[in-house]
Amino acid sequence: MGSSFSVLIPQFSSTVAKQNHSSLGDLPESCVASVLVYMDPPQICKLSMLNRAFRGASSADFVWESKLPMNYTSIIQRVFAGRNFPANLCKRDIYAMLCRPNSFDGGSKKVWLDKRTGRVCMSISSSGLAITGIDDRRYWSRIETDESRFKSVAYLQQIWWFEVDGEVDFPFPVGSYSIFFRLQVGRASKRFGRRVCNSEHVHGWDKKPVRFQLSTSDGQQATTQCYLNEPGIWKYHHVGDFVATGSVEPMKVKYSLTQIDCTHTKGGLCVDSVLICPVEFTERLKQSF
Repeated sequence: MGSSFSVLIPQFSSTVAKQNHSSLGDLPESCVASVLVYMDPPQICKLSMLNRAFRGASSADFVWESKLPMNYTSIIQRVFAGRNFPANLCKRDIYAMLCRPNSFDGGSKKVWLDKRTGRVCMSISSSGLAITGIDDRRYWSRIETDESRFKSVAYLQQIWWFEVDGEVDFPFPVGSYSIFFRLQVGRASKRFGRRVCNSEHVHGWDKKPVRFQLSTSDGQQATTQCYLNEPGIWKYHHVGDFVATGSVEPMKVKYSLTQIDCTHTKGGLCVDSVLICPVEFTERLKQSF
């Protein structure tokens, strides 16, 4: 009998050990979701592959609502005005949809959320800017290129009065934003499979600096100047910064680029777009130079 009892002891101990063993999969989804709120979206997506509990928790609306801008419904109304926005989407799918570059204002503008931070970014194409003389082929032409988000840029051959203006009305979420003009001195092309820069029309930019300006509907202003002297390179030229207070009404932001000294002509410049992004993204842009 003693030997029979001793045989049962390890079997009993093994059963108790299995009953006391727990894993991440045993955690309630609500507990997991409470932790995921403090993660950024890429981390949440990675953790969703751990097990069923994390997969379910990663779909919780309150998790993704914490990642969306506070006024995301106003953004949807502005961007998808006149178009059908899919109904009954969960917050995760809304976040995913807003992270895509969504075109609005006739395709001249694109807006998206940064996937990691949920902050709003916007790009305005050259076709969405008021460019003096743009319809006169003696001065300007449209060039198709894969180097632009919008697949085309405005190319200046020669002009006396250089002026580019634009504005946007948008419900920017609370935060500080920077504005940049994306420009290139010279015209890029491919030769034998290699990128080369044609500087044939480049002149006048060393005479006087170009002037960048911005203003907002609540009275903010900024002005900067610089020389355009690096041919063959797409550069983001900083116009200035503004602060959005998150008011109910959309904020109107105006921006311009000028060189209106008519004592000389200037030419050989590609105007791609205007970028509006959170100020903390400036370092990312510097790394792309």
